[in-house]
Amino acid sequence: MPESVLPIAEELQPLVAALPPLTATEASLSSLREISLPSGPRSTEMVLSVDEVIRSEPPLVVRVHRPRSGRSSAPCVLGLHGGGYVFGSRAAQDERLAHWCTTFDCVAVSVEYRLAPEAPYPAALEDSYCTLSWVVDNADRLGIDVGRVGVYGPSAGGGLAAALALYARDKGAFRLGFQVLEAAMLDDRQTTASSRADELAIWNRESNAFGWASYLGPLARTADLPAYAAAGRAGDLSGLPPALVIVGGADGFRDENVAYAVRLADAGVPTDLHVVAGAPHGVQMFADSAVMHRWNSIVENWLGGVLGPVGARSAAGKETK
Repeated sequence: MPESVLPIAEELQPLVAALPPLTATEASLSSLREISLPSGPRSTEMVLSVDEVIRSEPPLVVRVHRPRSGRSSAPCVLGLHGGGYVFGSRAAQDERLAHWCTTFDCVAVSVEYRLAPEAPYPAALEDSYCTLSWVVDNADRLGIDVGRVGVYGPSAGGGLAAALALYARDKGAFRLGFQVLEAAMLDDRQTTASSRADELAIWNRESNAFGWASYLGPLARTADLPAYAAAGRAGDLSGLPPALVIVGGADGFRDENVAYAVRLADAGVPTDLHVVAGAPHGVQMFADSAVMHRWNSIVENWLGGVLGPVGARSAAGKETK
């Protein structure tokens, strides 16, 4: 397959060039885990953020964000952080989730899922599902409407969000209300033109190969990989929650995100797809850019539609088996 260069928006080119090397390898992993990356727009509103340990062995910590003046039956966004499955933390989403809490009067929960290669698949998925179960089981205490719990994630978090939607559908205990997939890391095979492009910013081919190999462990490069490990391999996408799929035109994940969105729509899933011209992977780092303002506008307009007005608590989110 011929390789190509995906052009980055002119305003972002000097910002990208000024970034330190971010290629993920075994040798660079410890350094990458020390980098703190901004997660999105800064919130000037006051929110209450509390960490809770929801499982003791192995320990699983979640961070719950709530507006101090929040309502008693609010929608909830379950946030799964990015980082190629190998770095990142719940703190990476603090700014963005706090901003959404005050913008939409919702609750947001982020999870410190286990990282690869120390904890390969299915550890991160198990932690994500454990957190979803905890959110629903504690909905009354947290002031959450279980009928409006959705999942959001950028990059590897988007891949986990897509996998969690599949897993929750098949388990049948919970019905997610929506999924927001931002530049999602969906397909380990790296066969698309964009995934093989030259000079990819932020997350290049080498990083992607390392991230997938670390996450999949002994399952890497196998033909019968479970769809829960790489949602892009899923055969049946029917019955999944409404989706927003947004990806940059200069992102190596562009083609797999577009393909996944088309397949969601073909399966009857209400799906909005946006390809933001000139946006590289990790565009969330450039919060003051015009490209990121456009990106945020798309995401927040869509979220405003699915979170909707205050409504009565719904029993649809928890089903009796």
